[in-house]
Amino acid sequence: MNHNTPLSPRPLRHLSHTQRRVLTAAQLRTHGVTAADTTEQCRPGGPWQQILPGVFLLHPGPPTSEERLHAVLLFAGRTPAHRPTPGIPVQPGAEEPHAPQPYADALITGLAALTLHGFTSAPPLTSLDKIDVLVPRLRRLRSHGCAHIVRTPSLPAPSYLTGVPVAPVPRALADAVAELSDAGAVRRLLTEAVRAGHCDPPVVVRELTQARLLSRPHVVDAVDSLLAAGRAVAEDRLYRMVREYGLPDPVWNVDLRLPGGPHLGGLDAYWPEQAVAVELDTRAPRQGDRQDDALWSEYARKREHLERLGITVVHITPRKLREAMDQQATVVRTALMAANDRDPAAYVVVLPR
Repeated sequence: MNHNTPLSPRPLRHLSHTQRRVLTAAQLRTHGVTAADTTEQCRPGGPWQQILPGVFLLHPGPPTSEERLHAVLLFAGRTPAHRPTPGIPVQPGAEEPHAPQPYADALITGLAALTLHGFTSAPPLTSLDKIDVLVPRLRRLRSHGCAHIVRTPSLPAPSYLTGVPVAPVPRALADAVAELSDAGAVRRLLTEAVRAGHCDPPVVVRELTQARLLSRPHVVDAVDSLLAAGRAVAEDRLYRMVREYGLPDPVWNVDLRLPGGPHLGGLDAYWPEQAVAVELDTRAPRQGDRQDDALWSEYARKREHLERLGITVVHITPRKLREAMDQQATVVRTALMAANDRDPAAYVVVLPR
């Protein structure tokens, strides 16, 4: 048998080009290749090579980035023995093959996942010595070669990028940051996540908190940059909403005070004639749900105080601005139009923040 010999009566054309070049021992057996045949093909100078335990590259050259990704997933993924080989009909002659699911219980995460998500601050796949792969915590599996095992109590829902199951950006960020000691690299990744619109700061901070990474000073500094970037992006979207949807110009970033009285709080936008305010909720708690509850209580108290004075407060999150700007513009416009039907608000002093 040589590398030109057909593997078995079962052809490989149902597999992608990469899957035809990277197969497990179990998949090879399905195609009629015995363990002895595989050992012979992987002899020194032979046409095949073992890239990871139980995973074989069916050509002698170095693996491509795509082949490394598939090899890592095949090594870490678990396919139960009773599950038919992906793409193979249940019985000979069956017309409909099973949907391809070759990588059960494994997702690409960390820097490799961020590269697949399109992060310009993540290194190219070719420069990565290790590829992080996320698996359930109870799996008995160790890192080996280019496969770095990362464990989790439960796998998140994957994104499929170039046919590869990839962890969502917040989880991939946390796994990448866990392995990085370069403060600049951490800051660039976190900032790009927000500025490029991949996710909002609260979601990232929640993942970093769950991963217990906020005890590291360089991560805390990067989170400060993340929060500043997140607020700047949200403010830019708020400016754009007012401009693009033809809302009256408010006064921006102001503090309100009662004449000779206490400070009432800061607002992102305020329409004095209509007594309508917009407040951006850019909370990103770092200590879990208790702090989140405390911050929300502070927001609620300020809102209640302002509304007792006759000021309507519209509460907007960065996510709502990103995903449904038109709806938020409608909410603000409705509040402005309803001003004529309300009793006049108390007189307040408007100061720049």
